[in-house]
Amino acid sequence: MKEIIEVKKGTGGLSRVVVGEVIGELRSWLPQRRVIVVTDANVHRRYKQIIDSFEHIIIGMGETNKTLYTVERVYDELIALGADRECFILGFGGGIVTDVTGFVASTYMRGLPFGFVATTLLAQVDASVGGKNGVNVEGYKNMVGVFNQPEFVLCDTSLLRTLPEREFRAGLAEIIKAGIIADPQLFSLFETYSLEEFRQDGALLTRIITASVRVKAAVVEADEREGGVRKKLNLGHTFAHAIEKCSSEFLHGEAVAIGTAMMAGVSVRLGVLSEEEAERIRRVIVRMGLPVESGVDVKRLLKALKLDKKRDADRISLVLIDRVGSCEIRKTPFAELEKLFV
Repeated sequence: MKEIIEVKKGTGGLSRVVVGEVIGELRSWLPQRRVIVVTDANVHRRYKQIIDSFEHIIIGMGETNKTLYTVERVYDELIALGADRECFILGFGGGIVTDVTGFVASTYMRGLPFGFVATTLLAQVDASVGGKNGVNVEGYKNMVGVFNQPEFVLCDTSLLRTLPEREFRAGLAEIIKAGIIADPQLFSLFETYSLEEFRQDGALLTRIITASVRVKAAVVEADEREGGVRKKLNLGHTFAHAIEKCSSEFLHGEAVAIGTAMMAGVSVRLGVLSEEEAERIRRVIVRMGLPVESGVDVKRLLKALKLDKKRDADRISLVLIDRVGSCEIRKTPFAELEKLFV
């Protein structure tokens, strides 16, 4: 079973997301030009036979390597390899690899074509889809970046079989988020099936990945550069980024789960969401083994929020939940937000 989701680029053309057991098709998706792979040591070790058939650059693992220093080092290696505008850059890995690769490819020699093989659930449903490629500065998430969509993203579900359970759960947080934003039927699947069923049933896994990608693709097509409706994809991320700035305890998806639970609470306090729907959201997050609290002092989180890239002077754009399947964007003064946590 294979699904192909086409995402229209604002500059014309299409970005294609392919979901299924498709790694064997990699060569057919690559253009007839020189290919240079960017990956990390763990992914290289696991998929050595595939990656070693290309020239490749290995970057460090983990969020601490998603920096301008890493980007500069990749530039240096591309120069050493004699990479020019006829090259194609392939990011082969999880979200850190795809973010760095997309940023590098978009800026090296003013832009090279690129694609991704996404090897984690989080990368398949979030980091590799939609063309937002960025790196962190001083611990603040994605403060430097570009909007530029890949030529293709291969989301091979068979690559997820060896994914540690914690990372799998972290990826589910982004799919739950997609359901809350625009697909109540997708959300309801998390009330029906267990974590183990999502891990073991390939058809079910393909179904939820595809549904999540379709939600994101529709939003990206409507607003590629995040001028309006695309901000809905930030549900849970405003607090998540603050959590990640203040604590190294959580994976990105775990921070998103906490941020989503927090936004459900904020939505209730602002009279937008019912207590019953908020509890339903919280219950699904917990059911998938994800956290709903960070343990970080709220004052520290609010201080970090004030340096978030989505702020607008003394206000920040919050994604509030109306109900499962519907959200709204509201610019909220920091002073008003602070009062909700007193």
